[in-house]
Amino acid sequence: MGTVMVTSLIAGIVLGLSAGFSPGPFLTLVISQSLKHGAREGIKAAMAPLITDAPIILISTLVLTRLADSRVLLGGITLAGSLFLSYLAYESFRTSAFEPNVQQPEPRSLRKGVLVNFLNPHPYLFWLTVGSPIMIKGWAESPFIAMAFILGFYACLIGSKVLIAASIGKSRHFFSGRPYAWVMRILGGLLSVFAVLLFWNALEFFGAVGSQT
Repeated sequence: MGTVMVTSLIAGIVLGLSAGFSPGPFLTLVISQSLKHGAREGIKAAMAPLITDAPIILISTLVLTRLADSRVLLGGITLAGSLFLSYLAYESFRTSAFEPNVQQPEPRSLRKGVLVNFLNPHPYLFWLTVGSPIMIKGWAESPFIAMAFILGFYACLIGSKVLIAASIGKSRHFFSGRPYAWVMRILGGLLSVFAVLLFWNALEFFGAVGSQT
């Protein structure tokens, strides 16, 4: 069992690091909050999977047993995620130069992180196609094997994003005036791209367009 547990832990670490450093709407939000409000708010946003992923795992398990309904479910979630990312992009485009002495609006980083992660179809797809099968297989042999995978995955997923938030938060004073505004516009553009991609994915889930294979 020891070898299997180590293998499960390594799988969790590798997949966690891959998910943590991969570009996407959640990583973009962590970077955006770090630039706007400092490392602390970026770290708050990075903690969102600790809140959202338990129901995501449960929903993914249900989807495994009811594949006929999964595309409609994911389609609705993807469409809602596209609308929310469009709102975040609009906020980023409106952001002007950072003023350290001006009272900033309530960042609500954790709430934004929870919404982005919960409305993003990628965690559902990951747990449906990769995470849940690994967990189920490990649990059949020992609950500790499944827990090793979970601990390795989330330690690296959240740890990588916390590292990014802390690194960017230290350089917040470099993003003043026009450079900061342009950085936020770039992030707004990235969020817009992700919003369009999620909207297209929603159309694929609903069967309105052909899915690319």
